[in-house]
Amino acid sequence: MNHTDEPRLTAAEKAKVAVLVLRMAKRGIADPDRHGHGTVDMSDLERRVEQVIDGARKREERAAKFQ
Repeated sequence: MNHTDEPRLTAAEKAKVAVLVLRMAKRGIADPDRHGHGTVDMSDLERRVEQVIDGARKREERAAKFQ
């Protein structure tokens, strides 16, 4: 994905993404197989990050319609 395709995030959206990334890091640290391929599933957190980004993209599209 190109950086020009990514929406600008609000402060609240940035905070949500930051919390989710920190939770991913915490799970990664807790992974007993850190040195291998990893055994901890992070798909739920990754999906939530994508939801925040998709919401920001939709917000920008709605804002563009009114300009």
